[in-house]
Amino acid sequence: MPELSQRRRMLVLAICCMSLLIVGMDNTIVNVALKSLHVDLHASLSDLQWTIDAYTLVLASLLMLSGSTADRVGRRRSFQTGLAIFTLGSLLCSLAPGLGWLVAFRMVQAVGGSMLNPVAMSIITNVFTDAKERAFAIGVWGGVVGISIGLGPIVGGALIDSVGWRGIFWINIPIGIAAIVLAALFVPESKAVRPRRPDILGQSFVIVMLATLTYAIIEAPKRGWVSAPTLGLIAVAIVAAVALVAYENRRVDPLISPKFFRSVPFAGATITAVAGFGAYSGMLFINTLYLQNVRGYSALEAGVCTLPLALGTLVLAPISGRIVGSRGARVPLLVAGLGFMAAGFVLVAISPHSPLIQLLLGYVIFSVGFGMLNPPITNSAVSGMPRHQAGVAAAVASTSRQVGATLGVAIVGSVINSGSGAVQSGTAFTDASRPAWWIVVGCGAAIAVLGIVTTGRWARRTAERAAEQFEEDAPAPAAVAAGSA
Repeated sequence: MPELSQRRRMLVLAICCMSLLIVGMDNTIVNVALKSLHVDLHASLSDLQWTIDAYTLVLASLLMLSGSTADRVGRRRSFQTGLAIFTLGSLLCSLAPGLGWLVAFRMVQAVGGSMLNPVAMSIITNVFTDAKERAFAIGVWGGVVGISIGLGPIVGGALIDSVGWRGIFWINIPIGIAAIVLAALFVPESKAVRPRRPDILGQSFVIVMLATLTYAIIEAPKRGWVSAPTLGLIAVAIVAAVALVAYENRRVDPLISPKFFRSVPFAGATITAVAGFGAYSGMLFINTLYLQNVRGYSALEAGVCTLPLALGTLVLAPISGRIVGSRGARVPLLVAGLGFMAAGFVLVAISPHSPLIQLLLGYVIFSVGFGMLNPPITNSAVSGMPRHQAGVAAAVASTSRQVGATLGVAIVGSVINSGSGAVQSGTAFTDASRPAWWIVVGCGAAIAVLGIVTTGRWARRTAERAAEQFEEDAPAPAAVAAGSA
């Protein structure tokens, strides 16, 4: 690919950030719309869980496949296809006649969304070849994450209060169309020198594992936690996980190589991502319902209240990145874990009449933890890995974040549903939500412990041994050349 001018590179970065903006906003916007969906579509609590989890479940299932497909067929082509599908899915969501249709169209959105952020990051890393410029571009990318989190609830709240919940999906359409056109004009096409082969069976195992586990958790309050359907679905998820590991161990180009998990920092980053994003998505789910159903706030007022979450991410993520670069991942992980724990302790005591300052204090503390979380996850996942495996390792970390988001809403929602049996208001809701806040505390404790265990000398040695094994298994230069011919 020929060297692009600086102006062209900045345009490419802006176009890629447009995709991140609509995907990031979409996640938080839908949370603000939960009360409107409950009222307009007569949605139960489990229905509301599915409006969130149908999206994140498909996203988590397809991220790895979408990344490898883009490497094979072309990153710009995949990026434009993802934008088109996401935009179409947004239009369909805005026209959904019922809850079932909305869930189905959210899955369409997710198919497109899986082709956006990981592919956009691949485009950025291929366009920005200078190390300093690439660091700047990734910093801008991280800043847009914070902006999207902050804009989502506020823009969503304004749209819901003015034109209704369907308006939250309209905003994606003009941005998506503009990004498709701009990508065609300014984003160069690129492919991997040696793209990985498709792994259809491995992908199928991932989908079955995540879908059955999520369905079992969400539907357990209705069907019973020890009922035959619930236990049967969990058993299917376990069998799919075991089959995935056994099958991937034998493949030359696995979707997810089990060898990665021989590195303690990598395995720890994966668990940390699941715990951290589980706590984050569960927290958003609880508070959206609390602010609107219990305190009686409008969608816009609820969105403004969650602004501290975005500010913490925007301000602290770059600081966390610098600490990771200079001192390692331990300190940011400890701060993240302790922040989640402290926020959980503050928010577990909320009632329908708690002062607003208590709620905002919990949000600020939580934002400190969440703002420190992302850089050490990515760094620990790729640390010590050979360069030809770094992209795959980062993709697994991204998938783990979405798995955590899916399980967070599923678990927290089911805990509340088991305690209240419906979308409740007042004391019934706050009493039912207390166990969910203890889960957030537990997630924070797990992150803090992992921050200590996965950053010591023993952990680093396991990463070095895993990297050595990947280097031994890497194809010879002649084989790579033959594969790219």
